[in-house]
Amino acid sequence: MQDGDSPLVNAKADVNRAVGDWLDHLGGERRLADKTLVAYERDVRQFLTFLTGHLGGPPAMAELAELKPADFRAFLATRRRGGVQSRSIARSLAGIRSFLGFLEDCGMVNAAAAAVIRPPRQPRSLPKPISASDARRVVDPDMDLSGEPWVAARNAAVLSLLYGCGLRISEALSLTGRTAPRRGVKTLRITGKGGRERIVPLLPVVSEAVEAYLALCPYMPEDEGPLFLGARGGPLNPRIVQFAMQRLRGALGLPDTATPHALRHSFATHLLARGGDLRSIQELLGHASLSTTQVYTEIDTARLLEAYDKAHPHGG
Repeated sequence: MQDGDSPLVNAKADVNRAVGDWLDHLGGERRLADKTLVAYERDVRQFLTFLTGHLGGPPAMAELAELKPADFRAFLATRRRGGVQSRSIARSLAGIRSFLGFLEDCGMVNAAAAAVIRPPRQPRSLPKPISASDARRVVDPDMDLSGEPWVAARNAAVLSLLYGCGLRISEALSLTGRTAPRRGVKTLRITGKGGRERIVPLLPVVSEAVEAYLALCPYMPEDEGPLFLGARGGPLNPRIVQFAMQRLRGALGLPDTATPHALRHSFATHLLARGGDLRSIQELLGHASLSTTQVYTEIDTARLLEAYDKAHPHGG
């Protein structure tokens, strides 16, 4: 300790140094994104500022080691009173746990008190599908605003796979020249999240859209190369698909929630509305848990109640 340094200043410096070491660990070894690091640092600094008032002074490592569950609950309650939403509070708690877990791994504190705190319940947001008629317009190449006919056909083919087969963008763009869903092909074998494979039926209209793209494409996709190609012949960037959907939204007057992923939601919702059973839809979507798929029943129920409310004599 240098001359003039007080124990309080030195203790605070130790904590600040630990925060820096933790961030270096997250950025170097864990390779977290810069935005995540900024958010985590902000959350931990806010927690340390709270503890300064809560404990009567800047916390030293010894105070961090002695924190109780009640201290964390007090912090979360303060954030809640300040109008912070549940999602942000949960992220704050995750950052604090990460920091204390790092200190525990370094043998400085016991992070058990933070581990027993449950994050606030997140409000469940339902997927927002688009109507069947709007989905059909979206996958119509004549609706695409691209100048090049082959680009319009390509975009329509990709979006047709999202709506007609319930694929994610990444899954559609992972198709190769060899696995292209051509005429006569009845099913597609898709590898989704977690390496889970699934078989999805292929509608003729989808394979026709892919064939139309291949007939117009100025490049020849290689057997082991990507099926969908960009303007210069390289792999198609998913951002291009999102941008194409953004332009379609504007042209067709669709809401901002009409994203490429909304077509996957529409696939599931429309199947369910037509009598599809939940377990089959789970398999088609590649969900690991049925509970993930059950959210679509809530959409169907919400629409039914809305229609009932409008049609019933006692409705609003």
